[in-house]
Amino acid sequence: MPGRRMHAIVQSAFGGPEVLAHTETDVPEPGPGEVLLRVAGAGVNPGDAVIRAGRVPGLVELPWTPGNDVSGVVERLGEGVTRFAPGDKVYGMLPVGRRGPYAEFTVAPAGALAPAPANLDLVHAGAVPLVAFTAWQALAELARVRPGDRVLIHAAAGGVGHVAVQLAKELGGYVIGTARAANHGLLRELGADELIDYTAADFRTTVAPVDVVLDLVGGAYGPRSLDVLRPGGLLIGASIDPGTDEREAAARGLRYVWVTAEPSGETLEHITERIETGRLRVLLQGTYPLSEAAAAHRAIETGRTIGKIVLVP
Repeated sequence: MPGRRMHAIVQSAFGGPEVLAHTETDVPEPGPGEVLLRVAGAGVNPGDAVIRAGRVPGLVELPWTPGNDVSGVVERLGEGVTRFAPGDKVYGMLPVGRRGPYAEFTVAPAGALAPAPANLDLVHAGAVPLVAFTAWQALAELARVRPGDRVLIHAAAGGVGHVAVQLAKELGGYVIGTARAANHGLLRELGADELIDYTAADFRTTVAPVDVVLDLVGGAYGPRSLDVLRPGGLLIGASIDPGTDEREAAARGLRYVWVTAEPSGETLEHITERIETGRLRVLLQGTYPLSEAAAAHRAIETGRTIGKIVLVP
């Protein structure tokens, strides 16, 4: 496909959403172990906005095309790829730091992809990977939630949060979430046992001791969450601003770990099976055309989105 052009979002400076320029660039070539995808959906995550703003120095080099979550159709195979064939519908997450999928085409490592869920629209599939990876790695792998564990999830109605509620419940946990009152009905449908309106109450005064806290807010929420953990309890930070000192947690007989989503086609197969059997829903708040990436970033930066936003080329 040498010389072929595509539409893409390219930023040449760090800053606000206005730095996301809709332009033309070359279609990338897949290297060994990679596939070229025709993008169907590119999930928009809070981390995309943080990187765009330059709050993580050295992570990416400009000019830059943002994004990690992707769904699409396999267009071409790089050398050595035998797992997929052109025309396959797949989804996955690109490793942080490489050129992202806010574009008509993107290149992804074959090992980071899996067949898209058969019962999910391909655009919708682009909303799944990062939030599912984060929830799975936090609760199933790090916390190893067991039946009877009390699990507190902050920002329970958000992208990661609403997936974490469902997964914690499936693992047998008693699930407590912090969220605005308007979102409590939805979260109960997803499996939450107890909900706290963070705009009206301090969770520290209303929550009985818990075994695990998943902090998706950061800042002061992490240190405050230490107050509601049982001795030996685990605080998992999964926000851009962890805000927690591991030494403080250890001094109180508690554990703290920060998790970041790691791409894995194998893990995605676990997620796919749950989606196809109806045990996991990933909510799609809405889609934006690729040309309106800046508007999508403004929406995600309000902190009020329920579920996910996806860009559609």
